[in-house]
Amino acid sequence: MEQLLESIESIESKDIQCFTEQLQDMLKPYQQEHGRRQKKMDFLKQCVNRIEKNDFFYLDELLSSKQATDVVEDAHFNLCDAIFCELRKLTETQIDNYRLKFKSTLLQLAEEANLPLDIDLPRFSVLKGIEGKIDFSTRRTTLNQIVIKSIDPKRIISAAVKLKQHLYDSPFEPQAFIDSLLQCYKEILKKESRGTGDVVPIYQLYTDYVWSLQSKAFFQNMEKGKFKGYSVEQFAVDLWRFFQSPISTAEGGYRIRLNAGRGKSFWLIDQDGEKRQITHALFIKN
Repeated sequence: MEQLLESIESIESKDIQCFTEQLQDMLKPYQQEHGRRQKKMDFLKQCVNRIEKNDFFYLDELLSSKQATDVVEDAHFNLCDAIFCELRKLTETQIDNYRLKFKSTLLQLAEEANLPLDIDLPRFSVLKGIEGKIDFSTRRTTLNQIVIKSIDPKRIISAAVKLKQHLYDSPFEPQAFIDSLLQCYKEILKKESRGTGDVVPIYQLYTDYVWSLQSKAFFQNMEKGKFKGYSVEQFAVDLWRFFQSPISTAEGGYRIRLNAGRGKSFWLIDQDGEKRQITHALFIKN
């Protein structure tokens, strides 16, 4: 009797499992459709939220996205096509007006700060080696490697002034700079038993130059000695300041040449003022 009951329970269990799987299979397409419909509803809620906040930059991104296309192609949202068209016209007008006012404010503040500023929104530049980009939709500004969580013109100009002071207003002696680079270049060639005129990796020249800036006290006790930092962006600016100076060669009439190529590179400014990915450098007799 017990065996019979166990057998019946086993059959019933299998039947229940089978019925459950069948019902789940029936539900799947409806669940998938519900999921797709829910995503479109969430998208429309996002649009409403951005309209209420007057965030036309983010709204413009939403209206240009694939999600907007998916909504328009859905028969359940057939009115959205006309609404989206009108919203696009509105956002375009609002964005154009905002950009004009924003650019005007930025230029005025830069003039008051005696800061040279060139703007081609969303990008802008101050001097060679100082570049920025404004992301209106995320309300963030990038200035070289600095990320400012704001698009407030006052904060942007303030940060640009500080960076300009840091990179350009420090004392700079072009002859001493290029002579030191030449010395580092010669030391690299000597260690590798190579002849003058051979190229060296730019990162190696930069690294050796950074070490040459350190004081004797630092090498005597590296734990307590103060390391003198020198960034790649400062290196790029100093190269440009050298190219702009009356000095054209290092001691002995050697002229530096920067080469682009494959391998580890730095974004540097060449003698023509162009920002390029430089991989190697060499000195040649003038």
